[in-house]
Amino acid sequence: MKNIITLTLSPTIDKSTVVDKFIPEQKLSCAPPKFEPGGGGINVSRALKKLGTPSFALYPAGGVPGQLLQQLLDAEDVMNHGIATRNPSRENFIVVESATNQQFRFGMPAVELFPQEEDLILHTLKELSRGAGYVIASGGVPPGITPGFFAKLARICKAADARFVVDTSGDALEEAVNEGVYLLKPNLGELSHLLGKAELDNDSADDAARELIGKGKCEVVVVSMGAQGAYLVSALETKHVVAPVVKKQSTVGAGDSMVAGMIHALSNGSTLTQAVRMGVACGSAATMNPGTELFHPNDALRLYSRITDRG
Repeated sequence: MKNIITLTLSPTIDKSTVVDKFIPEQKLSCAPPKFEPGGGGINVSRALKKLGTPSFALYPAGGVPGQLLQQLLDAEDVMNHGIATRNPSRENFIVVESATNQQFRFGMPAVELFPQEEDLILHTLKELSRGAGYVIASGGVPPGITPGFFAKLARICKAADARFVVDTSGDALEEAVNEGVYLLKPNLGELSHLLGKAELDNDSADDAARELIGKGKCEVVVVSMGAQGAYLVSALETKHVVAPVVKKQSTVGAGDSMVAGMIHALSNGSTLTQAVRMGVACGSAATMNPGTELFHPNDALRLYSRITDRG
């Protein structure tokens, strides 16, 4: 099995706790806090680890929070490397009100990266990608990232003969696609933006994805449809993989879990259809858990056996 590299440009430490009830201007007693490493690619690596597939997580890390981020990943036995940054890594805060089971999420601003830090990320990725099977760039793009960064990532992957998988949005997604990638996982809004279309629906999504593939922008498009599952579109097939019905608690990490499920399956020799089924199973299983918790592997495997698809 070739190496799998994940890149997270805007990592975070997710701190979560529980209170009985929110009462303004009162000191609230909290449950012991829980600390988890977070951010798109980092969550993909953590999810891959749950599935028994190793990967290497690359991310910027600064200050004491950056050190904690590395310690948390080490504790989960995820191979990782933090690029030292001038600014400290961000921390998010999640509080669940037990009286109502409502979740309140406080997201801190993304941390600015500087040109020399960006250069070091590119240099490190170039070294790591030699012999890699997949490079996955997932998550938000922080301030400071220069135009053309994602095009450079795509060119590095091409030179290394590594399959580039992108799960981001906006200009970064467009840059990567214009250079050419292996797999995209857009939602309907992101797909319509890529093609300059005002609006897409379930019926037009597969035609739009085929348009991207026909232009040589990517080989595989997996359109994320939330509770409806996903559309798989490649040059040879179009299938709607239907998500199983589950009791949803939180959607945090579901998209990253879906990416991990697909890459786990593909790297172990599965077909594209089998890979998307596993992706939908992992994404659905993640929604069954509260807060920022990812899926339980047994739940994902159980859901996988229930998933159907329509051509």
